[in-house]
Amino acid sequence: MAKFVEESNDEDSYDENSSDEELREAFKKGLIKPGLNVQIETEKTLANNIPKMKEKLDEMILELPWIERLDMTNDLAPIAPELAIQMERHEQKRENQFKGNKKIPYVEPENDPVLNDFKREIIFYRQAQTAIKDGIKKLIELGIPTKRPDDYFAEMAKTDDHMQKIRKHLVAKQEGKQRSERVRQLREQKKMAKAVQRDAEEKKQANKSKMLKDLKAYRKGKLKNLDFLDDDKKKQKSGPRKPGKKRQERDKKFGFGGKKRGIKQNSRDSAGDVRDFSLKKNREGVGAKAFKNKGNKNKKTDNSKNKRLGKSRRVNNRK
Repeated sequence: MAKFVEESNDEDSYDENSSDEELREAFKKGLIKPGLNVQIETEKTLANNIPKMKEKLDEMILELPWIERLDMTNDLAPIAPELAIQMERHEQKRENQFKGNKKIPYVEPENDPVLNDFKREIIFYRQAQTAIKDGIKKLIELGIPTKRPDDYFAEMAKTDDHMQKIRKHLVAKQEGKQRSERVRQLREQKKMAKAVQRDAEEKKQANKSKMLKDLKAYRKGKLKNLDFLDDDKKKQKSGPRKPGKKRQERDKKFGFGGKKRGIKQNSRDSAGDVRDFSLKKNREGVGAKAFKNKGNKNKKTDNSKNKRLGKSRRVNNRK
């Protein structure tokens, strides 16, 4: 309790000291007189000293040539037809907004802030247009060039080392983007491959379950045939497409334009192709003739007439 009383006494003494300092400051400034302890506020008189203001204005004005100031006072340029049409459309659009919506209070076109903003921008544009025309004309009269020469090269504000750093930063940024794009594409491809693999496995499992179901039904006597097993055989038979008859005839006539190497080698299809085999021709072959002529070795056949002579007899005949 004693401690709290001591702290409160310290605060009261601080307030008294601060108020005393304020009174001393006010007394020094002449705001209070001896015998008064309350500040009397006096009304501030505003001095409109015109000569002094003109003097300060003359000090601020710099008599510089026009090329250093580039100030101009001109009238507005004539409004272009397209701008006039645009203003008319803008006013009509604003009028339609007031007509179609009763919640918006009607405003006269002269007092409409939307239209006034648009007109103000048009006035700025027209005044700038006149200032540019008159300013370029005045610069030409003073002999000051207004166009940059073709062989003008401005000095770079940044050094080559700094520009090389910027270039390296941009290249690294571009490579990072390309790397992230490649990673994203690989991720998408993996997702697609997984989805395709999952679909194939689901399809395979569905076909397997269907086949097992049909087999159970066949065992129970619900199905009379095993036609559902022929689908795999049909898929195996369906090999690569062969060329049509027209294509084959043209290849025989004009030649085959594809790969020639290894074309006469046997393949699985050619080895199993027996379309050109004739049983009748094979029965009448060499073996059949030998069987017929068996036992008739001493008999002369018609072929003996055309039999070729031996070498010694041919040599003797030449003499």
